[in-house]
Amino acid sequence: MNTAEYLDRLLLRYAGSFDIYQPYKINNKEYPAYGYFFSSVEKYVLVREANMWTSNSFEHILFLTQDECTPDLICEIDSVFKSYMEPELVRKGDAFPEKNHMYSYLSAALLVQKPLSKECIRMIRRYKFEKGYRFGMLGYSQGRIMCCSMEDEKFYSNFQGRMQKNLYRSIFSQKHT
Repeated sequence: MNTAEYLDRLLLRYAGSFDIYQPYKINNKEYPAYGYFFSSVEKYVLVREANMWTSNSFEHILFLTQDECTPDLICEIDSVFKSYMEPELVRKGDAFPEKNHMYSYLSAALLVQKPLSKECIRMIRRYKFEKGYRFGMLGYSQGRIMCCSMEDEKFYSNFQGRMQKNLYRSIFSQKHT
């Protein structure tokens, strides 16, 4: 399976709950796809006007396809998280996120053709990006990197991205059916 086929199958899985934009431009660089998810939960008594609390949850996922993973690529993902996704997509240019913001996951799905080097595996597994707003009262943002290599069919992620393991591995098993 190549990265284009894998990306198509992955986007089909995400399309059920995410708004998918293909292609997506960030600072004059084009990426294959971007996905956006929003969820709102409210607690109220008897009528909606008696709202006790509301919380909004978001996920922004950027899809990247490359021939091989390099340390520069992982640094680029970190730069996109810190210079574009968090300030523009989460805070929308303001000092803090919108009212009732609970969390925002900033995710990168990196699909590479060749197996990863030990250095890249280490960088991905040790990657951490977390930012709280007003001591957590306005929620937090968290960075997740998920990486799949096509030749050896392996999945790698940082600690926050480990929950996506089954989704990404199941796409490899689809090719045999």
